Amino acid sequence: MKYYIVIPAHNEEAFISLTLNSLITQTVLPKKVVIVNDNSTDKTEEIVLAFAKEYPFISLVNKSSTAVHLPGSKVIQAFQKGFETLDENYDLIVKIDADLIFPSNYFQTIIGHFKKDPKVGMAGGFCYIEKNGDWILENLTDKDHIRGALKAYRAATFKQIGGLKPAMGWDTVDELLCKFYDWKVVTDESLHVKHLKPTGANYNKTARFKQGEAFYTLGYGFLITTIASAKLAIMKKKPFLFFDYIQGFLKAKSAKKPLLVTAEQAKFIRKYRLKKMKEKLIR
Repeated sequence: MKYYIVIPAHNEEAFISLTLNSLITQTVLPKKVVIVNDNSTDKTEEIVLAFAKEYPFISLVNKSSTAVHLPGSKVIQAFQKGFETLDENYDLIVKIDADLIFPSNYFQTIIGHFKKDPKVGMAGGFCYIEKNGDWILENLTDKDHIRGALKAYRAATFKQIGGLKPAMGWDTVDELLCKFYDWKVVTDESLHVKHLKPTGANYNKTARFKQGEAFYTLGYGFLITTIASAKLAIMKKKPFLFFDYIQGFLKAKSAKKPLLVTAEQAKFIRKYRLKKMKEKLIR
């Protein structure tokens, strides 16, 4: 199976070479890797061009956008810029961050999941962060969720869900739409990927309401948003974030922000989320 990778990158000179080194040593190499240099002011471009000179399947695309790092929109706009440079001769399309180190068998294993079951629409491993000299699971989500840092999609699935949405919540709505269209989402706990920068490290203060806005645009409704906000705030060990998330939800509702999904899809999402919550209570 042919896989293409798109990597949005902003000021990643400290990490991008480590990421690219882990890609060029994969047991199954990517056919194409596009790095989107999004308004970097460091040596990101220079480092990528050095790799591209040695490895023809690596290419660079430059993009100019605001330096403000709001979650969701900026990174997916950069992804889209890179994706538009690719042809359609791929079986899998992969979006990864520029601060990851993959084990050498990562993509061979991912491909194996797609080959084994034609209903698998998405697959991914798990992010680990360094803490006191040890690499521990970056435990921000349930284990059936693929982190936004390392998403692999079957070509047909990617097209059916309409690609990636340039908004906070893009890496949740993609999986919910997968399930809406009856695709499977596979996570592989054997695949440990080193995440060199903690999630959200570059988000500025204006981003704190965005999670609640995302819950609204996903069609969650107030009840599910309240439960999801409490859970996420606890997982992040910052209980006061709960109030920011609720405020973000109410602001989005008051402003009548457009949803990322149709009314039918929103209904399915609420039903699915409530079912998952009930299953966890029963356990």
